[in-house]
Amino acid sequence: MSFHSKNLPADERRTVTIKSVVELAGTQNPSKITTAAIAKHMNLTQGALFRHFPNKEAIWQAVMEWVTERLLAKIDTSTQGIESPLIAMEAMFMSHIDFVVEHPGVPRMIFGELQRAESTPAKCMVQTLIQRYGERLHLLINKGKASGELPSSLDNEAAAMLFIGTIQGLVMQSMLVGDVGRMQHDAPRVFAIYMRGIRGIQ
Repeated sequence: MSFHSKNLPADERRTVTIKSVVELAGTQNPSKITTAAIAKHMNLTQGALFRHFPNKEAIWQAVMEWVTERLLAKIDTSTQGIESPLIAMEAMFMSHIDFVVEHPGVPRMIFGELQRAESTPAKCMVQTLIQRYGERLHLLINKGKASGELPSSLDNEAAAMLFIGTIQGLVMQSMLVGDVGRMQHDAPRVFAIYMRGIRGIQ
């Protein structure tokens, strides 16, 4: 990393630690990332790392909190000032894709947390992210129905589930081919098909 971790204030050190974990998760299995690897990536000792986080679980929770805050803020910004609910949904979709391309380690960590059988603070934060994300989708879908852009018979839950699932599918495909940037090329075509489906266009 280009910064000097040893000379940062506590809050900045925590943020740098979070970004370090996200970077590492972009190139390796998140479950294999150790505190020793994080400290080495930051040019710190594990002792210095643990002055800001009591354990690895606390680091993972902080990472998921950071992801939740940044992703929701990004999609909220992308939809500001857009009157059409459908165009807002498209902006939300594309901004999510851009976020993943910028932080490819994030979906790896989210998938990893959701696969854990036990409940952890990090897993709970992922569930919170999905819930808050879904609330935004339901709001746009209802506005689309009210404006006549979407049919009143549309199943909100299924439409929201498919929206998120479509993004997850693009992420998985990009991981399979080893090209995260491919999502930005595929996303417009895939979203167009999704849009035709929820609008009921034959």
